[in-house]
Amino acid sequence: MSSISARLQIMSARIGRAAREAGREPADVRLLAVSKTWPAEDLREAAVAGQRAFGESYVQEALGKIDALADLGLEWHFIGPLQGNKTRPVANAFSWVHSIDRVRIAQRLSEQRDVHLPPLQVCIQVNVSGEQSKSGVSPAALPELARAVSSLPRLTLRGLMTIPEPTPDVAVQRARFASLRRLRDMLNSEGMTLDTLSMGMSDDLEAAIAEGATIVRVGTAIFGSRA
Repeated sequence: MSSISARLQIMSARIGRAAREAGREPADVRLLAVSKTWPAEDLREAAVAGQRAFGESYVQEALGKIDALADLGLEWHFIGPLQGNKTRPVANAFSWVHSIDRVRIAQRLSEQRDVHLPPLQVCIQVNVSGEQSKSGVSPAALPELARAVSSLPRLTLRGLMTIPEPTPDVAVQRARFASLRRLRDMLNSEGMTLDTLSMGMSDDLEAAIAEGATIVRVGTAIFGSRA
């Protein structure tokens, strides 16, 4: 068994344990392998071990891997900050975009998505910890942005994503993830049907799963530490 395959098994067990401790079904939490900076051959190894969904943050690097691994039928998620001049390739090469934080980016993705492709699945990134350096819309500005995104053709607004400020304090981790869940629930109470909370990474996924994460984004615990 390869090291990547072994780490995937460990991660699956970890997610399952966290879900059961939270009174949830393990199948309700999807693992997104964060594969940015890792070569295509490592992704192929993970795919052979059963991993289907991969998250990328750098457009040109991702396009090369998507082409190299086209025979595997993988699901590609764009999870990084997205510039306006990079929306066209993302609109058509990816199935998901997690990092929408302004309406103009969503509009461009909508306009540029090939009409023959299924709708692009999108999440709005929310800055729940208020860091000035962090991407994401503020909680106060979220409802207006969500209404605008949900009205666009060729996009399906699935939910919310966050990357909170790192902290070892589990209570703080849970409070931040809970705030994203409450924002999702608020939007649903206003008539939306959001089913996705993209939150939690290698160091805090247990807290995220306890607060309702449906997608956890894990890189280091699968591929190892970057040089």
